[in-house]
Amino acid sequence: MTLKKKILWSVLLLLVLAAASVAIALSHDSPCGPAPALEPNTTRMQAIVRRCYGGPEVLRLEEVPKPVPTDEQILVKVHAASVNPADWHMMTGKPYLLRMSEGMGAPHSVKAGVDFAGTVEAVGAKVTRFKPGDAVFGGVDGAFAQYVAVRESGSVTHKPEEMSFEEAAALPIAAITALQALRDQGGVQPGQKVLINGASGGVGTYAVQIAKAFGAHVTGISSTKNLDLVRSLGADQVIDYTREDFTERPERYDLVIDNVGNHSFNTLRRVLVPKGMVVLVGGPKGAWVSPFYPILQGAVVKPFVDERFTFFIAKFKRADFELLAQLASEGKLRSAVSRVYPLSEVSAALEHLGGRHARGKLVIQIR
Repeated sequence: MTLKKKILWSVLLLLVLAAASVAIALSHDSPCGPAPALEPNTTRMQAIVRRCYGGPEVLRLEEVPKPVPTDEQILVKVHAASVNPADWHMMTGKPYLLRMSEGMGAPHSVKAGVDFAGTVEAVGAKVTRFKPGDAVFGGVDGAFAQYVAVRESGSVTHKPEEMSFEEAAALPIAAITALQALRDQGGVQPGQKVLINGASGGVGTYAVQIAKAFGAHVTGISSTKNLDLVRSLGADQVIDYTREDFTERPERYDLVIDNVGNHSFNTLRRVLVPKGMVVLVGGPKGAWVSPFYPILQGAVVKPFVDERFTFFIAKFKRADFELLAQLASEGKLRSAVSRVYPLSEVSAALEHLGGRHARGKLVIQIR
């Protein structure tokens, strides 16, 4: 073997060993640590924490310090929260690449939950938008708790009077994702034909309503038992995926919102008009590559076809929270809450969600 080949093989071996080392480090699960002792004079509250990665069994209801708002924050007594696929990913640390930012072996933060709705209990010295007693909803890390502290300029706004705390708590991640998928990524316009794959799930139920509010003609894909729900949300047409494959039908759509990721972009192109678009919101579960298959497939095909494909992760914007509140106040947006759990049963709610057959939104009631 020549010196050049020996060098190339050595470099290749080093790369393989490096990749294996990273894979081992990323997939390593540290044991759950004990709760730290609290000082006797600590003001406490109950909250769900996660001190390691794993299934719903790693979640614990513990006493933790009650947050103290800064000058720019409000303290909210949480009445309700909701669970989302994002909570599942943060809990399990999967796909493993997520751990590069969230923590290797164990999560950096023990907080769990994002969506919340509640009543302002106290405000910081510099807060002007809110006052004690205001009903609010929004998103912040650590929402599975009796109290959260949120920046006034952050992802929080006044709760629509037309919604209960449980209904408002269901909105943040799912409704923001639906809104940004349709408006920002899909550029939905009045009169366009929109197909929503996974129309009875959290994002899907909001996507049906928001698309209708924007003047689109909406077709929703769901199972037999959820067809009536999707119709009640305003869908113009519903298709039962247990009885027929929508990609084999003759109809063509300007925009597809895919909350499931069970079809390749090449397959979804069959139902698009020329220069139509697919916005991928959800994908298959998995630890390594499988969650990224639809994204990779779309990226490979995209340069060679007229149809468009995109994947995105929603970002909280205060203006979007205010728009959702406005739509709810106008009767154009409601939450399809299918089940309510107490704070002590967050793990059961996430186990239900992990089965990927949850109808509408699962909400946590906090007293």
